[in-house]
Amino acid sequence: MGGHFMVEEADSEEKAKTPYRCSECGAADIIRDVTRGELICSRCGLVIDEHMIDQGPEWRAFTSEERSRRSRVGSPTSYTVHDKGLSTMIDWRNCDAYGKKLTPRRRAQIYRLRKWQIRTRVHSSMDRNLAYAMSELDRLSSQLGIPHGVKESSAVIYRKAIEKSLIRGRSIEAMVAASVYGACRMRKVPRTLDEIAKQSRVGRKELGRCYRLVLRELDIEIPIANPIDFVPRFGNELHLSGKAQRMAAQIIEKAKEMGITAGKDPTGLAAASMYIAAIMIGERRTQREIAEVAHVTEVTVRNRYKELIKKLKLEVEI
Repeated sequence: MGGHFMVEEADSEEKAKTPYRCSECGAADIIRDVTRGELICSRCGLVIDEHMIDQGPEWRAFTSEERSRRSRVGSPTSYTVHDKGLSTMIDWRNCDAYGKKLTPRRRAQIYRLRKWQIRTRVHSSMDRNLAYAMSELDRLSSQLGIPHGVKESSAVIYRKAIEKSLIRGRSIEAMVAASVYGACRMRKVPRTLDEIAKQSRVGRKELGRCYRLVLRELDIEIPIANPIDFVPRFGNELHLSGKAQRMAAQIIEKAKEMGITAGKDPTGLAAASMYIAAIMIGERRTQREIAEVAHVTEVTVRNRYKELIKKLKLEVEI
């Protein structure tokens, strides 16, 4: 477990008062080498213990300036909180640190402190707007099941919109929903306009209008929706095998090469390609089942299906 070697004292090594004593020479002057995770006798160089858990931070710093810059306390900042998570808050429970109930006099004092704490955290109209918008973003992202990265991007888009005064005179719910849809498109997380409109408290028409406004005024580069991005999600909901999903993606790729996908709804193309792939693999699904999952009509699935069969010259047995 131990071997004799001498080590140089550095910044990463500190003399620690530990209950350890050197088994070789009996000295109590032990050096804790945090970089190697070892306890070393300073007199004879015996390694007393190794593979110790590092209790320090996960980052490294080589200068005092770098150490002070990287040092941090508390949770990281987040755009999904109206004040980015920098301020503190007083708990609503009327208990002390030990869980004991507060006296009536102390409770009244904490009530006043809590009230002023809330007022200082939300002290302007923009803060009030952001506080409400971020709570709406939490609700919407939870119901849609979108990842945390998409949620952060949505908050950034909304903050840019509020800085340009695009929120004035418009519904906060509609602008939040438009920001979520834009972030989903940017991050290539497939969510349709109808899905977001269904979960938000605004109509599809109003949501589309706000999304176009955000797109135009903020100069955000949002890629064109790719039908292939919808295939894994729809395939999982329809319980289709990976083979069927791969074939559906290949059908879409061939259609792209031939220029069939231009100007077509990506969800309708994804639904039709999955319908064809399911028949060819032998995992048949009805047009109604696929239309319900893709949030399109059966007529759309049928029209896109006929067009793909004709243009790609696919042999499908109905």
